[in-house]
Amino acid sequence: MVTDDAGQGGTAAGRDNKTGHQGGAGHSMVQLITPAGERVSHPEYDPWLKDVSDEQLCSLYEDLVVIRRIDKEATALQRQGELGLWPPLLGQEASQVGSVRALRDDDFIFPSYRENGVAYCRGVDLADILRVWRGAASGGWDPYTVNMAIPQIVIGAQTLHATGYAMGIQNDGADSAAIVYFGDGATSEGDVNEAMVFAASFQVPLVFFCQNNHWAISEPVRVQSHTQLVDRGTGFGIPSMRVDGNDVLAVMAATRVALDRARRGGGPTFIEAVTYRMGPHTTADDPTRYRDANELEDWAAKDPIGRVHALLDRKGLFTEEFETGVRTKADAVARELRAGCIGMPDPEPLDVFKHVYSTPNSWLDRQQDHYSRYLATFGDPEVATQEEGAR
Repeated sequence: MVTDDAGQGGTAAGRDNKTGHQGGAGHSMVQLITPAGERVSHPEYDPWLKDVSDEQLCSLYEDLVVIRRIDKEATALQRQGELGLWPPLLGQEASQVGSVRALRDDDFIFPSYRENGVAYCRGVDLADILRVWRGAASGGWDPYTVNMAIPQIVIGAQTLHATGYAMGIQNDGADSAAIVYFGDGATSEGDVNEAMVFAASFQVPLVFFCQNNHWAISEPVRVQSHTQLVDRGTGFGIPSMRVDGNDVLAVMAATRVALDRARRGGGPTFIEAVTYRMGPHTTADDPTRYRDANELEDWAAKDPIGRVHALLDRKGLFTEEFETGVRTKADAVARELRAGCIGMPDPEPLDVFKHVYSTPNSWLDRQQDHYSRYLATFGDPEVATQEEGAR
């Protein structure tokens, strides 16, 4: 099914048979689950979901619920002073779950700072997801243990990293791929556009995954772009798709199409997942200052969890036992997240010099020596002990 942003049925006239693109007037938005939970058939995308069983659909629902629970728990931890900051993903769960569950273990992920749901599905330790937001580390986890880079705070910079990594995959002759996540606001950054130039020029195996959540902090997307964001990819000669980002199956199908193209040597793909940021940009933001409450209400009716709930109910799969099991799992994850946060040890003063370079560096060693002697003037025995240990 192709729709407009309001979730109403649209026309498929003019769509390219290979890509599902809308000719001339723009790209239609692919939707496979309506907000009411109706599964809509789509001849181009259905084949990419033929292996998704009822059991897997239930598992996707669990992912969505658990991720939202993580988000609420982390927000509460920030409000209670346990985290310095938290970037909520409320409302964007389907975009993250649908895309990450389409990946193979050897595919590499380059996130922004909001892909906490992707990190959970990828197997990142719960405490590690919070580490940077508690101020206990500069990163959070070893990227190569899960093939996912640490959160990128600089808007759009990760697209350049992803393009370079994808060029490496290409040079190695591997059939893996890379995916890079960014928001609608990042499409206005030079880094993103430069990354698309290189990715298109060298036809690298990369998926540009744009979560259009309609707000770049307080700036609405309509101010940033007077055309669909998916057209940005098309402008660089990159095959592009526009999907309902609140529809976990549509997102999964589109991501699988893009990954298949990448593995076959077809180059990059741009996916615009049309979703909505239900909460603030970060916990330091107050969206009521710039956002109409009616807009929030309209998008709440298209909630990504609600529509999968409705679909499972239609199929007779949403039993009391299943609901209890999902709720129990979500609560257990939240408890583990909270315990990991509160029990996280504070970093030592000289830990700031760790993991800067992979090999010894005399320039950094000199800085560490100067800083340790400076700290020693305060008479802190812990600093002296740490310095002695480093030697």
